Amino acid sequence: MIRRLILLLALGLSCLPFSASAADELLEVDKAFRLSARALDAGTLEVRYDIANGYYMYRDKFRFALEPAGVQAGTPQMPAGKVKKDEFFGDVETYRKQVVIRLPFSAPAGLDAVTLKATSQGCADIGVCYPPNAQTLQVQLAAMSVAPGAAPGMSIGAPVEPAPAAQEDESSQLAGLLKNAGFWLILTTFFGAGILLALTPCVFPMYPILSGIIVGHGHDITKRRAFVLSMAYVLGMAVTYAAAGVAAGLSGSMLSAALQNVWVLGAFAFVFVVLSLSMFGFYELQLPAFLQSKLSEESGRVRGGSLHGVAAMGALSALIVGPCVAAPLAGALLYIAQTRDAVLGGAALFVMALGKGVPLVIVGVSTRSLLPHTGPWMESVKKFFGVLLLGLAIWLVSPVIPAWAHLLAWGALAIGSAMFLRAIDPLPPHAHNWARFWKGVGMVLLLVGASLVIGALGGSRDPLQPFGFLRGAAATQAEHVAFERVKTMAELDARLGSANRPVMLDFYADWCVSCKEMEKYTFSDARVAAKMRQMILLQVDVTANTDEDKALLKRFSLFGPPGIIFFDRQGRERQGLRVVGYQPADDFLKALNTALAGY
Repeated sequence: MIRRLILLLALGLSCLPFSASAADELLEVDKAFRLSARALDAGTLEVRYDIANGYYMYRDKFRFALEPAGVQAGTPQMPAGKVKKDEFFGDVETYRKQVVIRLPFSAPAGLDAVTLKATSQGCADIGVCYPPNAQTLQVQLAAMSVAPGAAPGMSIGAPVEPAPAAQEDESSQLAGLLKNAGFWLILTTFFGAGILLALTPCVFPMYPILSGIIVGHGHDITKRRAFVLSMAYVLGMAVTYAAAGVAAGLSGSMLSAALQNVWVLGAFAFVFVVLSLSMFGFYELQLPAFLQSKLSEESGRVRGGSLHGVAAMGALSALIVGPCVAAPLAGALLYIAQTRDAVLGGAALFVMALGKGVPLVIVGVSTRSLLPHTGPWMESVKKFFGVLLLGLAIWLVSPVIPAWAHLLAWGALAIGSAMFLRAIDPLPPHAHNWARFWKGVGMVLLLVGASLVIGALGGSRDPLQPFGFLRGAAATQAEHVAFERVKTMAELDARLGSANRPVMLDFYADWCVSCKEMEKYTFSDARVAAKMRQMILLQVDVTANTDEDKALLKRFSLFGPPGIIFFDRQGRERQGLRVVGYQPADDFLKALNTALAGY
């Protein structure tokens, strides 16, 4: 059993370098040396090259020019490079990973943008050098003020609305960590981030899945077997997480988003329903007789190939149950996309998934310890987890079914649970206290279920407020801010171009748990809502994952929701203010205050 687990771990680790050969292929020059630029102030541009892993650039090969006429470029301020003994040029200074160059310039007043023409040259470690590469980039300039008495055309002073010093958002900081930190520091950081992510709602559905698997094996399961099954589940999750993450980083889109449709979610929910019904004793899940006879010869191995099934369940859970994007995941994906270093990025993702699995393993082993002795209690525990799996099935399909059906499903589950607790059955005169207690719980569930059914029939759509329809639509919507939906790149550009105040762009999906957290707990906060109403609120709904949705996500280097981007009133993105993943009201309020500063 242990040997099989070790083999499974080896298989998982072997999946990480699968793209190493792809990383050794020669990249296109613009992908090997990614150019970006921005205006730091009235007379300085910051020119940045992100250099792919395994490539370098020559310090003395940079040339810069600016257009239109009247814009003069000064002498570039370049950092010191690392001396390399080059077989072609002798001792030269080179840059790896990243180089940031400051380019002073002078421009006429009132100019909105300049065109940067940058020429550079670099090589790959495999021995191939690129010819000099010319790239052109348009750079937006901040609006400048002209001091009284200054000569016409002379741009002096500072921006009218000085932006705070740009700071990288959390995902960009983690991407930078992958570039600059040591290997073991990277793994330790992402392992710790995984443990923290295990406490988020996107991971919560995995706990009843794993616990249900352990309980389904009965009371005779040992701690060792519970640990092995838990590790198989976590390793299946981790391998899939790393492989899917590497694919997302290289392609720019998340595979899990494509799986959030009625057929995939419905099929996965059906699996949970089948598992739950077996826990209620309707039937017993077992392999066909001819397979059992073959497997009986392997007496020392895991019964019925369940180890493989548990690992497969972990893999499916990683793809389907938790598709939300958090800052650590976004940081690793951003690093892979920028550098094409799939090995280090995949290793970080794999270790992060292992960190997420630590609480899962603890819960899996603890579930076995908490199981009662064989008898009526054991059957009650199995039915409890059967109810949890049914609830998980309802939660899973909730994004793709009508709201009224969602309420009816929860109502039916509550009423059915009440029946198993004998809510309407008479108690014998001398019933013990526990019987009375569980009958009381059943009565509460019966009332809750009836409320949900009545609410669904009355038009309510919130399971937490089934009688909300009695207060009217105005009362239920008063505390919520309204977003304007944009569906295409052209719509977004037009809206940003006509903005006369700061803009907040929110990427949302019905299947994104963290998105709904932001709506329910953060956007509904009175302080946050007041600040948001001072902005133009735009929202991109990527639930359907269409080509337009993917294009909008890719434009901003996002891999999925939730993601919030802020723009100034000229339609330029505010650097360092991105919010990726769930953020509580107090933290989000700080981002809003910064976005509104000077308005």
